[in-house]
Amino acid sequence: MPTKGMRSLLFHHKAPSFSVHPSPSRSSISFPTPRRYPSAGLSFSDAMIEEIIGNAAVLAIKWDPEASGYANVTSMFYESKTEAHLFIKSVNDLQKVMHFLVAEDPTSEKLVHGHSLMQIAMKRLQKEFYQILSTNRAHLDPESVSTRSRSSRANSVSTSDDEIDDGAVTDEDLRFAGESVSEAEQVSSVAMADLKSIAECMISSGYAKECVHIYKMIRKSIIDEGMYKLGVERFASSRIHKIDKEVLDIRIKNWLNAVKVAMTSLFNGEKILCDTVFAVSNSIRESCFTHIAREAATLLFGFPQALVAKSKNFSSEENIFRLLDMYTAISENWPEIDSIFSFDSTATVRTQALNSLIKIGETVRSMLSDFEASIQKESSKTPVAGGGVHPLTQRVMNYLSILTDYSNVLADIFVDCPPPAKGLLPEFDSPNSEESSAPPICHIMAWIVLILICKLDGKAKNYKDVSVSYLFLTNNLQYVISKVRSSNLQYLLGEQWITKYEGKVRQFAVSYEQLAWGKVFSTLPENLTAEVSPDEARLVFRNFNFSLEEAFRKQKTSVVPDEKLREEIKALLIKTLVSVYKEFHDTHRVSVGSARNLALNVRLTPEDVEAYLSDLFSGTTEPVTSSSRRRSH
Repeated sequence: MPTKGMRSLLFHHKAPSFSVHPSPSRSSISFPTPRRYPSAGLSFSDAMIEEIIGNAAVLAIKWDPEASGYANVTSMFYESKTEAHLFIKSVNDLQKVMHFLVAEDPTSEKLVHGHSLMQIAMKRLQKEFYQILSTNRAHLDPESVSTRSRSSRANSVSTSDDEIDDGAVTDEDLRFAGESVSEAEQVSSVAMADLKSIAECMISSGYAKECVHIYKMIRKSIIDEGMYKLGVERFASSRIHKIDKEVLDIRIKNWLNAVKVAMTSLFNGEKILCDTVFAVSNSIRESCFTHIAREAATLLFGFPQALVAKSKNFSSEENIFRLLDMYTAISENWPEIDSIFSFDSTATVRTQALNSLIKIGETVRSMLSDFEASIQKESSKTPVAGGGVHPLTQRVMNYLSILTDYSNVLADIFVDCPPPAKGLLPEFDSPNSEESSAPPICHIMAWIVLILICKLDGKAKNYKDVSVSYLFLTNNLQYVISKVRSSNLQYLLGEQWITKYEGKVRQFAVSYEQLAWGKVFSTLPENLTAEVSPDEARLVFRNFNFSLEEAFRKQKTSVVPDEKLREEIKALLIKTLVSVYKEFHDTHRVSVGSARNLALNVRLTPEDVEAYLSDLFSGTTEPVTSSSRRRSH
């Protein structure tokens, strides 16, 4: 699933924002305007203490949800951003005054009053914190947070005390801020800044527990909902083996998509949000993120390990590709996994991801070993018609050619595997033949191909006609080479390997030609132009005609599926046999005698011979001859 679909995946409905309507009780309440004052230093005068407590009392009472119906239904941060920041500042200064009074006069009535105001203020901020988190679910979804972090981190709204003194971020400022940032990203940025200011205020005031509880409760529900909608859900590992193959395929596809979305949006966005909101405290950031994401991430990365450990549906060869896809998903996202779950308390996530990689690697090695054994155990003795490509050759080479699409992953999985015994495999191309050696995966692939070639050599012996056995070897080795050439096998086996076996294909083809058509060649004298008697000429022509037709009858069902190879073999036959016969034919045709003798003894012209040979290896059972049979007497 594309990352951009994350918001619609996680949230069906956007939570409504506060809508403030004039309240009957609001018009009858008159609040004095709090005065601004310089930041408190190390000591306070009585006048400053009175002023700070007074300003805090004004705002605390105005926004006390238990004292005002209006304050209970609206949001301070939504209603007036400027006043919200003044509220935060007044609470921060009240906290400083209270610390001062505790040291100077712990029995002061002002301290008792300040504590009472602080409790009212904290209830207000708890409510604001909850409202911002819950009403901005759609704008604080991990995708929006991730996007906002990439595009507008430099423009994020600051709510430090110094900026309040220099000029607070007002509603007017927000209207013109971030012109290059989308509306959703602006809302996300503003909400994060508000949450951060509230969190810092509550933490510094000793109310971190209440703040963190709200944050964990709401954000964990978002992560859990997101994982569920991505198709990642908890199930008993003991029941995996009972899942139908089709259902298992769907689960794997969902998991592959879930890893992508989770690492680019879900966990990444949550980490960014957590780091931003609780930037003031490393321990709180770790505690919150761990509580919110660890369980979901462990569940996500535990799926592959549980799957290969319990499922009986993974015995078939094609399932290795699903495992390699899962291995790739984890390994490609490992830098993000290591970064996002870098806390000590999330080490279990990293460990689980590594354990899944290890278990997948073990299973892949086992499955490839089983595949190798299945080649060796293949025992069919029925020859392939016409010396064509054996199903075993197709199965093995198609499998390997697809498998090497995962060359990098396989190289990682087999990095510690010892190569076969020295001398069993051909030399590999290497930039430094003395200092460099091919990685184990190269040896493993070459070994499997060698097993196949040896197996084919045994199957060639099942043909009664030895010439067809060589054609069988020619066809199958050519198929092997074509699959190597058209896949990543060419990089694993190297050009030296390919060149060696291309030479073997030519050798097999020559052996086929000699065995299948050697008797035809032998009917012609070594000296084609030497003078012979008419009877000797007639005998040569008769023997040639008979041998050619007999050879054609034997070879007419032979096939060469590879078009290029087919044309090369035919071209070689035509070039050699037709040219030899033509020389003898043109020299001795007239010595045969009468037209009747010519028709009886010289039934094939060089054009007829070429027609015979041109019809070979394509499945045609009857030759198309030239006009020789219609020539005049």
